[in-house]
Amino acid sequence: MRSKLPFAALCAASVLWLTSTTAVFADAGASRPRAGFAGQAASADARYAADFIASHADNQNMPYVIVDKKSARVFVFAADGQLRGATTVLLGLGIGDQSVPGIAQRAPSSLKPLERTTPAGRFVSEPGHNLHGEEIVWIDYEAKIAIHRLRPDSSRERRAERMASASLDDKRISLGCVVVPVDFYEGVLQPVLGRRYGVVYVLPENSPVENMFGPFKLSLSQP
Repeated sequence: MRSKLPFAALCAASVLWLTSTTAVFADAGASRPRAGFAGQAASADARYAADFIASHADNQNMPYVIVDKKSARVFVFAADGQLRGATTVLLGLGIGDQSVPGIAQRAPSSLKPLERTTPAGRFVSEPGHNLHGEEIVWIDYEAKIAIHRLRPDSSRERRAERMASASLDDKRISLGCVVVPVDFYEGVLQPVLGRRYGVVYVLPENSPVENMFGPFKLSLSQP
């Protein structure tokens, strides 16, 4: 049976902790901890998110992932904020930051192209399996959104070719899941998030990243 983290309790604890420490971070100013990307290319949005997470300990001592939809890249961090790896990814075909209403009651194959979005937000992730027994990392279990390996593709989607392409348009093909290369999943993601709870930050593409972060405005609930 799939276990559930007490998400409401986690959110309440986060708000209380941030309320008590906001003044401390405000006084620290330039001395706030900053995230390191170990030489990896990262957008301004990804750096903003990573710096906020590091300076506010927002991940609550859990490993975490930043999914930058605008750049089609993912960054995996250990609980201490050390970057473990980064890679290009495939994302939902539809442009947007919300899952379609009622998605929990729909089969993924029934989604129209515009409905195949990768929702933005802050999610408590957990390792699990899909219906075929494949190991995956759940982002949003109810919406059937996960991080998983690039699968053998015999269709016309050319996913392996898209993964290698430099075009961002080519990265939009999945039903909403975040798809990573097999070696990255097995060598980076699985050791970090494949055995414990984590946090997945999916950055928005239709609104400023600042709207997702702030001492009293965190995306603590799933969209």
